Parts: sequence; C-alpha cells; structure tokens
Amino acid sequence: MTALEIADIVGIISFAISGFLIAVHMKLDILGIFISAFLTAFGGGMIRDVIANKTPYIFTNNLPILLVLGTLVLAVIFKLHKIPDLEGKTAFVVTDTIGLASFAISGALIAMKADFNFIGIVLLSLLTAIGGGTLRDVVINRIPAVLISDFYGAIAIIISFVIIATDYFYEINKVTLLAIFIFGIVLRLVAYYRKWHLPTLS
Repeated sequence: MTALEIADIVGIISFAISGFLIAVHMKLDILGIFISAFLTAFGGGMIRDVIANKTPYIFTNNLPILLVLGTLVLAVIFKLHKIPDLEGKTAFVVTDTIGLASFAISGALIAMKADFNFIGIVLLSLLTAIGGGTLRDVVINRIPAVLISDFYGAIAIIISFVIIATDYFYEINKVTLLAIFIFGIVLRLVAYYRKWHLPTLS
C-alpha cells in the first residue's frame, strides 16, 4: 500500500467521523447524517482528483464507500451520538485534525505527481484538506470552519510547505510523511487548545 493510499484511508475514516459528529450536533436525520459524513469524507478528495485530471477515487474503488459505512456503523454501535456536546470534545477535535493532516498530505502528493508548481501544490493541499468540511458546512448552513476557526486552513498550507521542502532536501517516503503527519497533528492541537488565530481586521 502506497503512502498516498494510506493518507487517503486515514483521512476518509477521520472525516467520516467528523461529519457524523457535526450532523448529530446539528440534529440532522439519518439521511442528513449520511450526507454530512459522505461530503466530509469525499468532498476534498473529489475536488483534488478533478483538478488533477483524475477520475475520483470513490468512482473506481469500493473501499472508500465501505470505510465510511463501516465507520458510521461503529459510531452508532459505540453510541457516539449519545454523548452531549460531542463537537467540542477531544474526540471530535482529534478525528478532524487527523483528517485535515491526512488530506493535506494526499493533496500535496497528488499535485507533485501531476507536476504542479509550488502554488499548485499548496492550493491542492489546502483544497483537499478543507474541501469536504466546507461543502458540508455550506449544505447545513454553517460558516465554514476554515474561515473562522483556529488556524485551521493554515495547518494545511504549512504541511504543504513542509512536504515541498522535504522533497527538495530529502526523500519523500513513508517515514518522512509519518513525521510530517505527526507534526501537522501536534501543530493543529496546540493551535486549538492555545486558541491561536490568524489576525482579523477590526
């Protein structure tokens, strides 16, 4: 299994949980929960693949659909929907962070494979990481998290910078990508709990 496939799988599972938790918090019905989970898990990857002139991964492989369905079944079995104010809990923050880091990495790798320039790599990494969550938030009438949340989109941009630098000075492999993945998670969690924000105009 390639590093890209691993990043995609981790991102899909994590964002499926994130979409499920948001849907429960917003008191959506069963269909709404499925739509929220699927949009969050697949939206960014579909945007990435279309821009990179690839057939979206979910249209050529059954594994992503099975991963989301399995994740939703386990979420119901473990009664995550029964936990009050779950969106603010560590479980939500961590799963959303894992998805963000994973998809930022996969977006950058796809862009590099497609010979995108520096800007292309950064933008595709960002769009892959935030695309699903943004589509979900628009559908359920929330301000997208990337526009207001604690350093959220900046994490994807920083990850793409680190991947570009790593590719220039070292070798991109599973070990270096794992280190970047852990770095992205730690940075996001520190930013969240220390309440870091990009400057706003006042």
